[in-house]
Amino acid sequence: MDFLSILTTPPSTDYELLDSGDGEKLERYGTYFFRRPDPQALWDKRLDEKEWDKAHFSFRRDGKKGDWVIKSGVPERWQVHIGGLGFWIRPTAFKHTGLFPEQLPNWEWMSERIAHRKSQSSDPVKVLNLFGYTGGATLAAAQAGAEVVHVDGSKVAIGWGKDNAALSELKEKPIRWLLDDARAFVTREIRRGNKYEGVILDPPAFGHGPKKELWKIEDHLPGLLRDCVSILSEQPLFFLINGYASGYSAITYENNIKPLLEKYGGSYEKGELTISESHSERMLPCGIFARWSGI
Repeated sequence: MDFLSILTTPPSTDYELLDSGDGEKLERYGTYFFRRPDPQALWDKRLDEKEWDKAHFSFRRDGKKGDWVIKSGVPERWQVHIGGLGFWIRPTAFKHTGLFPEQLPNWEWMSERIAHRKSQSSDPVKVLNLFGYTGGATLAAAQAGAEVVHVDGSKVAIGWGKDNAALSELKEKPIRWLLDDARAFVTREIRRGNKYEGVILDPPAFGHGPKKELWKIEDHLPGLLRDCVSILSEQPLFFLINGYASGYSAITYENNIKPLLEKYGGSYEKGELTISESHSERMLPCGIFARWSGI
């Protein structure tokens, strides 16, 4: 039977999900607490409201608009470490913090495959990370020994990713940080004949490239996936696609990549990304994934 996998990020020294419920989540990044909306948390909170009120950063919505309520005396940004990597944390207008801890199992999965290939061959392992944001997957791949091309449509995200690379002592690793539209970049890579051993995608439901190029997942994802598979090398290692707010099932993602990658053999996996609460058996759903492994 074809099961859905549940990947979970546990609490760690610099990050933990303290509680969730009533459409919110309470997290700790280093020594600072975040209170943010989360529509998946359709259950009761465990902790008293006085514990939630200790949050240094609280994201409040007024209709469709939202803004942060920030306690005095907190820094503009600060460092945390997760999975052996360093990240700068700060609140953004889209209620994000610059880090998606639920991706840790995917980073470990990629790193294992890259390290395995590097132990078998001296040939370079080239990885393409599209919609790379602040670089978590990029840094994990580079730390494992890959040469990485990181593509994102946000200049701010690119700069943030470079800062994270420096914090992770990976500044000198072979990472190309490119401000570009994902679809346009892959089209040019096809023409140039460039190939990759691994491809990572974390596409938004809707967005724009640096030159206002329109991205709509329902219109553009299947074509982009076909193009990405066409730039895989003859001996690819992995193909990973994540979903955060697209509203699709992991089965939908796997149904897209399976026919494209069947010629390589290998194995497939799909499922949900979750974070486990501290002092609780509850898991908070945080997204979906589908991935293929060549080993």
